[in-house]
Amino acid sequence: MADPMKIRATLQGNTADVRILMRHPMETGTRKTASGVVPIHFIQSVVVTHNGKTVIDAQWSQAVSRDPFLGLRIKDAKVGDKIGVTWTDNKGDKRTDEVTVTAGA
Repeated sequence: MADPMKIRATLQGNTADVRILMRHPMETGTRKTASGVVPIHFIQSVVVTHNGKTVIDAQWSQAVSRDPFLGLRIKDAKVGDKIGVTWTDNKGDKRTDEVTVTAGA
């Protein structure tokens, strides 16, 4: 199982500012080491939900950097709402984490 994502969701007015850091090697399949080429390994799909409703369904490729960061804003959010994030990679590994929207500073 992959490392947990770092997710922060803070309310600003009626909009949640969501920041997600996903831990993943995101190998392109072109990097070489002394033992040969490192196999391709990348996140293919990222789904972000707000209280169970999909707000983003993204398809990625190996062109995204290691430990990708995703930032977004979700309208009509409230303190206590649930933000869920799920990614699936090309090897079938999957990670899901959830956070609760908190009041902004």
